[in-house]
Amino acid sequence: MFKLFGKKTPTEVFVAPVTGQLIPIEKVDDEVFSQKIMGEGFAVVPTENQIYSPVAGTVKSIFPTKHALGITTKNGLEVLVHMGLDTVELEGKAFSELVEEGDQVEAGQPLMQMDLDTVKQMGKPTTIVIVITDSDKLQDIPTITEKEITHGDQVGQFSLHK
Repeated sequence: MFKLFGKKTPTEVFVAPVTGQLIPIEKVDDEVFSQKIMGEGFAVVPTENQIYSPVAGTVKSIFPTKHALGITTKNGLEVLVHMGLDTVELEGKAFSELVEEGDQVEAGQPLMQMDLDTVKQMGKPTTIVIVITDSDKLQDIPTITEKEITHGDQVGQFSLHK
């Protein structure tokens, strides 16, 4: 049988990784993220300590300093969950992992604990940045507008090239 409309465009649904203020990646107070040097994405200024997975996929890496982790989705997108800005300098002091490398995770599943008070006491911003590090695979990127958001709320659908 012929496929009338061809192959469906693959999409990835992203959800808020934490409750707080959703902001476009261009507004992150770090040029590496705001200028999209690492890729497209979005950010949330958190109001809670628990960080959740923004997508379904496999945990591919947890940085030794626990400030970031990588997830690969079923469609092969590489997603970086970066907790705080310049928090690599904290050497893991404010973070504890709730998953391990190789774990399968669902969107909205708890990933990490981030002690916001410790991060703030160390003089670091607490912004959680979600970056699609292989953004060249993206065909369509949703518009991110500033608003209050609750972890698990849909942020948008990112369409991939067929």
